[in-house]
Amino acid sequence: MNSNNLPPITEEKIDIERRRLLASGGAIAIASGIMLYGGGAGAREKGQPATSAQRWGMLIDTTADKSIWDTVVTACKREQGWGGGNNPATDPQWVRKVSIKNKSTGAEATLPVMCQHCANPPCVDVCPTGASMQRADGIVLVDKHICIGCRYCMMACPYSARSFVHEPVHNQKPHMPRGMGTVESCTMCVHRVDNNQQPACVEALEAKGSKAIIFGDLNDPDSEISRAVSAHVTRRIREDLGVEPGVHYKGI
Repeated sequence: MNSNNLPPITEEKIDIERRRLLASGGAIAIASGIMLYGGGAGAREKGQPATSAQRWGMLIDTTADKSIWDTVVTACKREQGWGGGNNPATDPQWVRKVSIKNKSTGAEATLPVMCQHCANPPCVDVCPTGASMQRADGIVLVDKHICIGCRYCMMACPYSARSFVHEPVHNQKPHMPRGMGTVESCTMCVHRVDNNQQPACVEALEAKGSKAIIFGDLNDPDSEISRAVSAHVTRRIREDLGVEPGVHYKGI
């Protein structure tokens, strides 16, 4: 597998780095100038490990003007450095616009779909190497240094939210290591969350005066997202599967 010439690692190093990632909450250097952030959550001291005290999530208002979702896709591409490949059919899609229609009523809606950051993520269950992992605060990630490109997680994901990198990757973002032959998906902008910032898509919408996506701590009853979820009827995609997504939708 070609992973953009990342240095080789041993099984012992994998175990050591995985434990550091899940337990210490620090940032792990996996290549020169590239860091994989594995810990922390906004409402705590920087450098402290992520804990289950927070449960990060999103509330997406599907009644918003559907053109606003182009802003979400563009912001994600710019922040994480994906898109712009040679084959649109195989290009990574961390977030995509989906149109749905109620056949009985004719009602339609357009909404963004990304990794749903499930409480019980099937992608983590099927991963043979531990590359697919879940932080204590609910954010689901892929360690590109351990991913072997088997794509079991892609098959297990009910939301088709993961992409396989088919082509060599250039000009990677320092906060987001990417490599041909690995799987990737929405990280909920974990590098920003750990720095007490909003995800790039949320920030881009707010710059346009839109609150179509609210991000925050679902475990905090006083947070904006918790109050909004309590005040409105919301749904989560495929709730029947019992995976407990961290992304809620209003208006579907």
